Amino acid sequence: MTRALTLIRRRLVGSTFVLLIVIIGTFLLLEAAPGDAVDAYIVSTGGDAGMIELLRHRWGLDQSGLTRLANYLWALLHLDLGQSVTFSRPIREVILERLPTTLLLMVSATALSFGLGSALGIYAGARPGSFRDRFLSIGSLALYAVPGFWLGLVLIVVFAVDLRWLPIGGIESLASDKTGFARAADIARHLVLPVSALGFIYLALYLRMMRAGMAEAWRQDFILAARARGLSRRRIVLAHVARNALLPLVTMLGLQSAQMLGGSVVIESVFAVPGLGRLAQEAVASRDTPLLLGIILTSAVLVIAINLAVDIAYAFLDPRVGASEAGA
Repeated sequence: MTRALTLIRRRLVGSTFVLLIVIIGTFLLLEAAPGDAVDAYIVSTGGDAGMIELLRHRWGLDQSGLTRLANYLWALLHLDLGQSVTFSRPIREVILERLPTTLLLMVSATALSFGLGSALGIYAGARPGSFRDRFLSIGSLALYAVPGFWLGLVLIVVFAVDLRWLPIGGIESLASDKTGFARAADIARHLVLPVSALGFIYLALYLRMMRAGMAEAWRQDFILAARARGLSRRRIVLAHVARNALLPLVTMLGLQSAQMLGGSVVIESVFAVPGLGRLAQEAVASRDTPLLLGIILTSAVLVIAINLAVDIAYAFLDPRVGASEAGA
């Protein structure tokens, strides 16, 4: 428990500086981009010079960049993300409305990719060089090379348009009065295609990593010792080979969280899923800088939290890592 608390404290201190760099870097990049929210608003609705000046003053765009950055950092200290220019609402409310959908998509896709990918990797690595090993290795490589948006479009054409087994997009049926289990089942049907499109890409990665880890573990001395003790091949695979090959996958689970979050932006756009990804797309289109900053900050916090959880899990799985972190 002491090692876990020490690890959490160290990670939180480092994460504070990471978040500060993310916020300042993102703000400066957005400032360097041409145009602003007023330009996007005038292009879509029209307006005269007086309206432009009024909007710039109302949204604080008539101030210098450093002044707005200082005001934004001061507001963050009070947990205030500001007002959305597009929605005319507090950004915290807008993000909290979309965040559960993105989390549901990410958790489902991660469970699919990690669980099924690990299982197939164990199945392939149990007999290195066999037909099933080569077949799954080649298949995973081909799947990993497929772009996520293309896989999503193919799934829509096959299962939603041609076969009509699943809905084309959205998170649930419109104007539906379903509640309880019926609503959960409806949401699950809508998530099948986007979760598959997002999860299958990373499934291939976990499969190949597990298979490679098991191939390396087969050459270790402790496997020879297990064989000499007369243990069955099934027990050697599950209790020794797969267990040691699983540790790198736990590390990769944290590293892939940022890519999974980035991939959800594309998948949410393809399947019209109302999550943070689509919200970011809307914020970019309307040049809603405060909203985009809030989305990026939320995404950074999510990635840091996931990696912290993975580090703690890894410390418990391998006590040597936890001891080195605590003693550093």
